[in-house]
Amino acid sequence: MLFANPLVEPGILGVSQGAAFGAALSIVFLGGSAAMVQGSASAFALAGLGLSYLLARRIRYGGWVLRLVLSGIAVSALFSAGLGVIKYMADPLQQLQEITFWLLGGLSSITWVKLLSILPAVFFGLLILILFRWRLNLLALNEETSFSMGAAPRREKLLLLTAAVLPTAAVISVAGMVGWVGLIMPHIARRLFGSDARFTLPASLLLGGMFTMLCDDISRTLLAGEIPLGIITSFLGATIFIILMVSRGIKVER
Repeated sequence: MLFANPLVEPGILGVSQGAAFGAALSIVFLGGSAAMVQGSASAFALAGLGLSYLLARRIRYGGWVLRLVLSGIAVSALFSAGLGVIKYMADPLQQLQEITFWLLGGLSSITWVKLLSILPAVFFGLLILILFRWRLNLLALNEETSFSMGAAPRREKLLLLTAAVLPTAAVISVAGMVGWVGLIMPHIARRLFGSDARFTLPASLLLGGMFTMLCDDISRTLLAGEIPLGIITSFLGATIFIILMVSRGIKVER
């Protein structure tokens, strides 16, 4: 809603790619302990948002949202390139396998200790989003309109983006890259509950959690060995995406 782009997901601001780079960096050069991987992934995920924001402020053309999207694409590409270099330098018998498994995502290694370690960031980030979700309806308008209605678009958008990135970075740091959930579930919530963020945002959280748990059950029971969670979410997410795109209920305005 903030970007006025239906294809926006956590990778749009370099958050996912930053977390992947941080985790790979820790695995190869910093010992690869669980705490170090988690801390490094969180730090670089937040760094992705920070770099995107700073770069967007330096760009001199286009609106704020366009500049932020372009900056996110550039920062994501830089982190992806860095990840490629680290994978090239990693030990193929151990470190590369660990990086690959982390990039595919999974909940098999989640313990109560890891859950409690990310709980503060997740709680405060989601608390801000829930309390200020009604502001999304206003900030989804163009900047001139929202400003005329008493909002401070840049400051409020930065607050809500930070509140969204903080729990995202925390979850990615322990679960790895689990794709498509953040892209597909909000669309389904919007179809079911309308465009009002007061209802759509909580519905997205609940549907996203339910979808992830369903995919996790499938990944653990479909075959004798556990399938990485990211593979299941990508397969089902892409299937749902195709269904949404070819559905007659979808109308594209030109």
